[in-house]
Amino acid sequence: MGAWKGENELETTVKSKALQQFQEATETIVNPELKKWIEQGGKVVGYFCSYGPEEIITAAGMVPIRIRATGSTGTELADAYLSSINCSFCRHAFNMGLQGDYDFLEGLVWLNNCDHVRRIYDNWIRKVDTPFTQMMSLPKMTTDVQVEWFRDELKILKEALEKHLGITISDEKLWKAIKLHNQTRRLLRQLYELRKKDNPPITGAEALAVVVASTAMPREQFNDMLKELLEELSDAEGITDYRARLMIVAGILDDPAFIKVIEEQGGLVVTDSMCFGTRILWTDVNEGASDPLTALARYYIQDKPACPRMFDTQPQRSKFVRDMVKEFKVDGVIGERMIFCDLWTGENFMLGGDLKEEGIPFLKLDREYIMAGAGQLRTRAQAFLESMGR
Repeated sequence: MGAWKGENELETTVKSKALQQFQEATETIVNPELKKWIEQGGKVVGYFCSYGPEEIITAAGMVPIRIRATGSTGTELADAYLSSINCSFCRHAFNMGLQGDYDFLEGLVWLNNCDHVRRIYDNWIRKVDTPFTQMMSLPKMTTDVQVEWFRDELKILKEALEKHLGITISDEKLWKAIKLHNQTRRLLRQLYELRKKDNPPITGAEALAVVVASTAMPREQFNDMLKELLEELSDAEGITDYRARLMIVAGILDDPAFIKVIEEQGGLVVTDSMCFGTRILWTDVNEGASDPLTALARYYIQDKPACPRMFDTQPQRSKFVRDMVKEFKVDGVIGERMIFCDLWTGENFMLGGDLKEEGIPFLKLDREYIMAGAGQLRTRAQAFLESMGR
């Protein structure tokens, strides 16, 4: 990595094959590693939301992938079923389903995480021929009662997959999958540790590409590639001439180009609180528990950083952001919201008040799923950096 050059982007000097593969994985739905898996007869199950229990899909011998709408250019087909005031991510994702871009899936798992995603499910099961579909009930509170509730939901999903595939998903297979996914989380946290440095060896856009890739390819291959990247970054030249260290707080943000525009202005993104970020990697599933389904339920309901749909968790999220500001020496926070997302409207309002009390600069940005208005984003980022005296 090199330095920021005034009007140019933060330049990269590390020539990493692994990083290049991760970046390529963010640019398409079926990346080379996933394509290889499919060509060898492997099956793939998609899931919506960071609460999707990917370990159970792995334990069933399939590859779990987080649903994105990368490559979508319009919502003409989806607009016949979803209105213009529905979340644009949902419209683009459903449009890709209607035009056959997700025909390679063996199955698709939803959770009732928001009304917009529920509307995709309602229409998908009628209009898209996916062999296996399942809607899971995700509770809205985080007590032990809800842990038991979600354990039942995990059991229902496990049994449905067993019936569909004609297999048995044993506890042994579940623990093996849990350990594999925990390894991914630990490796990703090592990447974040490097970003704490005064001169981080990787940009925020590149780090986002790595995290997105972790949800888009066979996990064993991803882990091996990330180990290779971490070794390359361990003694790499760091970024020195940035204007400020920034944190991104967001729901679904899977496009590194969004962060790249911000970093082109000299604002280096060093950490986040995002669904394609710390929300899926900051804690591990308890490998010492007696029951794998209970361990998974407790992880998803209580242990992992919660999202705004979970009741009574805003104080914890606010504290998480403020702790990250200190830990990563953050100068300012950017709150990103998908237009028409009710949950993040309230979240950013409350977070803005909390950060103001602590004197932490905060910028709220609204966006559509597909990258548009880069000039406006560039102007807002420039003004935000200047308002901090950077």
